Amino acid sequence: MFGMRAAPLPEAITVALADGEQRIELRRNANARRYILRLPATGGDPVLTVPAKGTLATARDFAERQRDWLAAQLDRRPDAVAFVAGGIVPLRGEQHRIVAAGGLRGLVRIGEQAGEAVLHVPGAPEHLARRLTDWLKREARQDLERAVELHAGALGHRHAGITLRDTRSRWGSCTSDGRLSFSWRLVLAPPFILDYVAAHEVAHLAEMNHGPRFWALCRRLAPRTEEARGWLRREGGRLHLYG
Repeated sequence: MFGMRAAPLPEAITVALADGEQRIELRRNANARRYILRLPATGGDPVLTVPAKGTLATARDFAERQRDWLAAQLDRRPDAVAFVAGGIVPLRGEQHRIVAAGGLRGLVRIGEQAGEAVLHVPGAPEHLARRLTDWLKREARQDLERAVELHAGALGHRHAGITLRDTRSRWGSCTSDGRLSFSWRLVLAPPFILDYVAAHEVAHLAEMNHGPRFWALCRRLAPRTEEARGWLRREGGRLHLYG
């Protein structure tokens, strides 16, 4: 019947691949004109976008026809990197090996061992991942607070506070009342990336839009804006593979 809404979709479907069943999330999008299957670079299940009037049967058929493509993409996607002794993690863009320092107390320390940059993480092995994550968040906050104060001072604007999150959809945000939020994972990236994201959100304190005046302001605060945006498009997803 004309105007009738499409039937609700389940949260996910599965397709059979050579190494077992693969879950695929379904997301209806009123603006989509076709079915689109994508594999998030940040990990997690593949996502199948379904048009407003798309059906479950057509979604299943589309997913089945994309099995070979999906299997190839999954094979090429980098594996998640756990925070464990001997693992490698980037800090401000430089690779560091994780070393279990032992002992019950102490702080994570940056050091060098056999010519290699290392992070000495104290405590029991079962607490290593949490201790390292907590330390990285503190380092991220320090870096972001410095960058935000620098850029806000240059503009003559004040912010209403900084929050750290672990969002996958955006690296930073600015609310209408001046509250700034950032992904702590920016501390893993080269420093000019964190600086750009801080400048981007601070620029929103003056221009709550993405118009020409906003971008001119952003580039004035962070001259490497275009380089940073390109890096985030190419490499940003990999930051979510750690931890």
